[in-house]
This record gives sequence, C-alpha cells and structure tokens, in this order.
Amino acid sequence: MANTTHDTAATLGHGADHAAQAAGHAAQSAGMPQLDLSTFANQIFWLVVALIAIYFILSRIALPRISGILADRQGKITSDLAAAEELKAKAVEAEKAYNEALANARAQAAKIIAEARAEIQADLDKAMAKADAEIAAKAAESAKRIEEIRANAAKTVAEVAREAAVEIVAMFGAQADEQAVAAAVEARLKG
Repeated sequence: MANTTHDTAATLGHGADHAAQAAGHAAQSAGMPQLDLSTFANQIFWLVVALIAIYFILSRIALPRISGILADRQGKITSDLAAAEELKAKAVEAEKAYNEALANARAQAAKIIAEARAEIQADLDKAMAKADAEIAAKAAESAKRIEEIRANAAKTVAEVAREAAVEIVAMFGAQADEQAVAAAVEARLKG
C-alpha cells in the first residue's frame, strides 16, 4: 500500500504538473480567440456559411421587397408627374379659353358701345336737325318780324321826321310845304 500511496502521490504530482501546464497554456491563449491560428479554418468556414446565409436572405427576401417598394414609388412618381403634366396642359387650355372668352367679351362690349354711340349720335343728329330747323324757322320768322319792324320804323321815323320838321318850321312862324318837307326827309333817310 505504500507503493500505491506513492504511485498515487506521483500521479497526483504529474497531474498537477499537467494541470499547471494546461493552466499556463490557457493563460497564454486567454487573449483573443479570433487570432488563435488553430481555429482559423473553423472561423473561415463559419464566416463563409454566415455570408452565404446573409446573401440568400437578402437576395430572396429583403432585396425583392425593397425593389418592389422602389418600383411602386417610381410608378407613383411617374403617374404623379403624368397627372401634373396633364393638369398643367388643362390649365394652359383653360387659360387660353379664358383669354379668348375675355377677348370676345371685350370685342362684344366694344361692338355694343359702338352701336350705342351710333344710336345716340343718330338720335343727337336728328334732334340737332330738328332743333336747327326750328331755330331756322324761328330765325326766319324773327328776321321777317325785324324787317316788318324796320319797315314800320322807317315809315314811323319818316312820319315823325316830317311832323317834327313841320312843327319846327311852324315854331319859327312860317308855313311849311308838306311835299317839300317829305321830299327832304326822304332824301335824308336814303343817304
């Protein structure tokens, strides 16, 4: 049993040495496991598997969805731009129609104004012609009356002058010849 105890102690001594060596080795490799050359092949394998998995996930699921969304957006933008162009064309047509209607309305208004002016001018011309005719008739009547008054005034002046001359001569104490006085007054009135 002494041997067994000695063997056990020796075994334990060797086991302790191995444990100490393993602990030292573990302490040495306790740095970054990614940089341990003994695990590079395993790391590269899992890196390739992860990249292939990510590639298939992206190419089969994520990228088709993203491209679908982008295609929908592009379609929406294109349809919106087409609608905007159509509305712009309609607005240009509406503006053109408005300008034409405005020009037609102005032309119609100018025509109506010209017709109204022509009617007013015609009425004014008629009224002016009527007034001119009335004025001419009244002027002719007035001229006739003035001539009558002048003629009567001339006769009256001649009579008054004859009578005055006869009376003046009578005041001086002489007898005036009425025919001589009438001839003298007429000669004086004529010029």
